[in-house]
Amino acid sequence: MGKLQEFEISFDGSKVVYSPGESITGNVKIKVAQPLPCKAIKVNCNGFCGITTKVNDTAWTLEEQYFNTTVSVADKGTLKPGEHTFPFKFLIPATAPTSFEGNYGKIIYRVRASIDTPRFAKDYNAEKPFYMLSPLNLNEVPDIWGPSQSAVTQQFSYMLMKTGTMVLKAQTDQKGYTPGQVIKVTAKAHNQSGKSSGNVTASLMQRVTYETKRPTHDLRVIAQVEGGAVKAGKELEWKEQIIIPPLPQSVLSGCDLIKIEYYIKVSLKSPDVMLTLPIHIGNVSLDKKHRPSTKSASTPASSLAPEPAPNSLPVPEDSPTPSATTPSMPPRPAPKPTPRSRMSSCYSPSAPPAVFPEGAEGGATVDGGHPNKRQSQLVSPNAFSYAPGLFFAQNQQNNNNGPPASATGPTAPYPTDNRASMMPSPLILPPDYGAPSYPIDAPPSYDESCNT
Repeated sequence: MGKLQEFEISFDGSKVVYSPGESITGNVKIKVAQPLPCKAIKVNCNGFCGITTKVNDTAWTLEEQYFNTTVSVADKGTLKPGEHTFPFKFLIPATAPTSFEGNYGKIIYRVRASIDTPRFAKDYNAEKPFYMLSPLNLNEVPDIWGPSQSAVTQQFSYMLMKTGTMVLKAQTDQKGYTPGQVIKVTAKAHNQSGKSSGNVTASLMQRVTYETKRPTHDLRVIAQVEGGAVKAGKELEWKEQIIIPPLPQSVLSGCDLIKIEYYIKVSLKSPDVMLTLPIHIGNVSLDKKHRPSTKSASTPASSLAPEPAPNSLPVPEDSPTPSATTPSMPPRPAPKPTPRSRMSSCYSPSAPPAVFPEGAEGGATVDGGHPNKRQSQLVSPNAFSYAPGLFFAQNQQNNNNGPPASATGPTAPYPTDNRASMMPSPLILPPDYGAPSYPIDAPPSYDESCNT
């Protein structure tokens, strides 16, 4: 090195990572073997962002300066043989973004020292980088609470003629993570086709966008896990975990040239189905204790209950049957003819019809255990029309005679009263026209009829 034996920069406490708004202090150490004339010794601290359109190119297409400060630690003179130490101190702006190094751009911070020598002499330079970390607090990111979820339905064709459908749904347990945490991925795939699919895959993706005249996108696969295939006509639920390695944060606050995004890509091959789940990676993890309360949690349970209709009244369980008390009914228009039952004679119910107490209308449950259960086997004519003073002959006959002696209550498998005659019996068969009781010979002709 000739006259100059040592020329280096050191930071106090051997510190390498700094935060915005912090001071950076250190020393410039120079050791010479012979007297070295110089015009000045300067120390510079700067931070900038440079991007390009070529991989690993330092000829920046665009640059963005954050700060650039230069101080002179020694004036014009001659450095005597021996060691010399020159201290320095710089204040880092509070808006400086986090350091970053990518294929098409970098955010660089460095301290540079230079010895300016007289004319036609050699200048000496030294450089030492440092790193900036502007922590990203995930609790301050909007819409960060809750899982990240998505769904997609993809139609595809195979064997040149057949078509199929694949339904894919996936979600993560949350939207914000820090390096070292685990991402829990849950995926559900429903193969509505006759062809088995490829393996399901979940990948942690990083997409860096460099804002040049024509934006450049750098896509990288950080981590990847793979599961099984979905068989034809089957449904698969798949759960997996991804550990986050050390990565730069999602938001580079203060930088307008580089944008970083992270997402989970869940995909299938053959057919090609894919969905994305956006996530954030920061430096301060989510504090679940201070999670904002949702609207549903703050709403009392009474406010979620449905309100009763204004004209509806509660009916007690021990209320008398319609045969015991006649309720007052509002006036209604003139009765219409009773519609005929459209049930065919060959209809066979799937279960025995329920037994109703005397006077109860058909289609209403007795015990109240199944209020929504369909009971269309027994339908009273009063269910179709109503008018004060209108009675049906069957109802009058039942009321006069009372229940038959053979009725055994709710445990009887079939109703034995006269109301059963209202329903077409499944045992009634059409007449057999081939029986010998019907005429077999052809009818007489016209002439034979006239002669007789």
